[in-house]
Amino acid sequence: MTDLTEKFRSLPVVSDLIALRETLWFNDKVTTADRGLLHTGLTRKDAEDAEARLRRFAPLLAAAFPETAGSGGIIESDMVPVPAMQARLEQSAPLPGRLWLKKDSHLPISGSIKARGGIYEVLAHAEKLALEAGLITPDDDYSLLLSPAHRQFFSQHKIAAGSTGNLGLSIGIMSARLGFHVTVHMSADARQWKKEMLRGHGADVIEYEQDYGVAVEQGRKAAECDPACFFIDDENSRTLFLGYAVAGLRLPAQLEEKGITVDASHPLFVYLPCGVGGGPGGVAFGLKLAFGDNVHCFFAEPTHSPCMLLGMSTGLHDRIAVQDIGIDNQTAADGLAVGRASGFVGRAMEQLIDGCYTISDRTLYDLLVMLDETEGIQLEPSALAGMSGPRRVAASPDYLAQRGITPQQLQQATHLVWATGGGMVPAAEMQHYLAKARR
Repeated sequence: MTDLTEKFRSLPVVSDLIALRETLWFNDKVTTADRGLLHTGLTRKDAEDAEARLRRFAPLLAAAFPETAGSGGIIESDMVPVPAMQARLEQSAPLPGRLWLKKDSHLPISGSIKARGGIYEVLAHAEKLALEAGLITPDDDYSLLLSPAHRQFFSQHKIAAGSTGNLGLSIGIMSARLGFHVTVHMSADARQWKKEMLRGHGADVIEYEQDYGVAVEQGRKAAECDPACFFIDDENSRTLFLGYAVAGLRLPAQLEEKGITVDASHPLFVYLPCGVGGGPGGVAFGLKLAFGDNVHCFFAEPTHSPCMLLGMSTGLHDRIAVQDIGIDNQTAADGLAVGRASGFVGRAMEQLIDGCYTISDRTLYDLLVMLDETEGIQLEPSALAGMSGPRRVAASPDYLAQRGITPQQLQQATHLVWATGGGMVPAAEMQHYLAKARR
């Protein structure tokens, strides 16, 4: 690893990462959507099967979580224009097109994008167990699984996960509600209120002084020693990935409701905060299925945790960590504090995403205050990572020309910032974020 690391340290993009500069990297391996999708090893049918499974579980979710009853048990977020925020951003640089916010930050049950992947994988595992035991058929009303008898059945099984916070919340809350014995291994940077909320729902929480990678590794080892335990692996799970992909399949209908056109003349740019990569990778996969070459996806990471940019730009993926080049993986964006990217996601997406960029904690806090002041929307710091992307992409004429995007097309573009968390942050904690930002 030392020889490999030394080989890449002198690359300009890696030098910028080492210097903790806000860095924008464009992916020269990106190709057409059709070719890139073949490279993933997954298909549209895989994503459609995930959507169908979520619909089968919709009656259960509506019964188990009253906050989903209004949507019939479908977990989905609103998409809102943020014109005042756009005007504030344009005070420092032009931003052609129109800026929108995808509020996965306010998804029901766990208040983050992880409600898509984490909850989906728990449901997929529960369905598998119940079908194998003959407790249900695919044609049944899945709310039957909430009965005391079924909860007793699930209590004989265990689920475990490693998390910086939000994934653990989604997995812990859903698993406990079904009756599973669930353990979440959490890194030192996870927020205390998330740990307390998990315990309040009946999950066991094991805390580590080290970062996300150690929490995941310890969780994986513990599960390997227990045949009754199913480990949900954020680094390598295709099931999680497909749960996130459903968001991309659903977006065309939502855009149509908003009167938004996406085609060659009206491109869609999407900016996705990135930790280990499963959430943004899955969403981007679904978006490419839905919009093909008319959507352009960017991953956003903290300057102190640029694992996906490092892995993709060097081609080493999970064979290199930010610590290998002297970066500490310490950031206020706790949900993105990951030192080593998912090798599965990095390789699957290396022909589909247009690029990655990094953002400093200072900029995250500035944007947090701006969004609160202009739109009255409050997010946790990591969820603001996507917000600096539109200006930076709009200010990159060489990239736009290379992708064949004219100034007129950029004027007609939609910029969609994916807000990934914040809906369940306690009021006192949010006020702490705002006060810190203003200091």
